[in-house]
Amino acid sequence: MWLKALHLIFMVTWFAGLFYLPRLFVYHALSDDKISNERFKVMERKLFYGIMTPGAILTLIFGFWMLSDYAWAAYANSGWLHAKLALIAVLVVYHIYCGKLVRDFRDDRNKHGHVYYRWFNELPVLILVAIIILASVKPF
Repeated sequence: MWLKALHLIFMVTWFAGLFYLPRLFVYHALSDDKISNERFKVMERKLFYGIMTPGAILTLIFGFWMLSDYAWAAYANSGWLHAKLALIAVLVVYHIYCGKLVRDFRDDRNKHGHVYYRWFNELPVLILVAIIILASVKPF
């Protein structure tokens, strides 16, 4: 149960960043003065490298630890687990893309407007809902 608790704690940390970082991108894309631009760069960097990435790594470590200890043997042939793992892979790609966007903003190479980031912000919400349903209900 300790592994599950740690997995959930770091999952919440990771998702807090996944929800907030794209919101920072929205505001950053709207900023037009140097002071705001530099402030957003600092906030994005600290959130991505100081909170999101450690949260993601620890979520994955504890999740795969649980998977190797007992879950794989119990659920190896369950479709819900394979679907959940696929969604986690999408989330990892999303996280990596967020890192690219942090670097683009840092280097003043942002190519997207605030509307793009408003839509971009919705993907982790949908993935979280799907993962929670899959892990709780185990529909197939």
